[in-house]
Amino acid sequence: MNRRIGLRRLGLVAAAAVTVFAAGCAMVQTTESGTVGIERKQYMSSMVPEGELRQEASKQYNQTVSKARNLGRLDTDSTYVSRVRTISDRLIAQVGTFRPDARQWDWQIHVLDDDEINAWCMPGGKMAINAGLIKRLEPTDAELAAVLGHEIAHALREHAREQVSQQMATGMGLSVLAALTGSAATSDLGAQLSNVMFTLPNSRTHEAEADRIGVELAARAGYDPRAAITLWQKMAAAGGSRQPEFLSTHPSPASRMADLRQAAERVMPLYQKAR
Repeated sequence: MNRRIGLRRLGLVAAAAVTVFAAGCAMVQTTESGTVGIERKQYMSSMVPEGELRQEASKQYNQTVSKARNLGRLDTDSTYVSRVRTISDRLIAQVGTFRPDARQWDWQIHVLDDDEINAWCMPGGKMAINAGLIKRLEPTDAELAAVLGHEIAHALREHAREQVSQQMATGMGLSVLAALTGSAATSDLGAQLSNVMFTLPNSRTHEAEADRIGVELAARAGYDPRAAITLWQKMAAAGGSRQPEFLSTHPSPASRMADLRQAAERVMPLYQKAR
């Protein structure tokens, strides 16, 4: 009898968690598929409005830029700044292939005087690249285009919004689990499951999508898409025995190289036409 009641209770817990996860979420296609064929639809929560997330991103970006400026660490090398902006302008000119509305985003990019190998693009097109990436990797223009195209792709696909939506839904589901079972252990187990089901798999999915879209943006902008392969090889080598934080959630080197080669081959005609 007790076992039957326990099973029934667990069933109610599972049903409640699924209901919470599904509430307020909708399947959307944030981008066109492009030549590289990005077809995956994404769960987005109505509790994470695109406009509000962009406003928050803009606020945080301005704070980061202001802090770097006050410390004398913003755009200190005019050669780096000119080079990065020239490349990013050419890439941004191609974003309409995936998102016509992205042409009207308030795109910005700055070079931060930071030795860490890193680059990023926030929702709405607010970008930054660390001078350390340029100094330590000595990338060609095509390799820089691979980095920047990759980061632009994250913004086009709204990966940040998708991840926030998943975290909110999972957090609500875990609250229901903990409340119904009255067990902190259940909550801890749910957190571990969440990490496996959401954080790791989706991070790798996001990185693969950003790789492919970035390769196509670079090719359409007239940069050799094969440079993405040498770029990520340099990135991995830069860490030696310790992988850079930038690559901590990225796909394994072998699978990544194979995917990049396939994507680069697919968009070579676009590169040849643009060149």
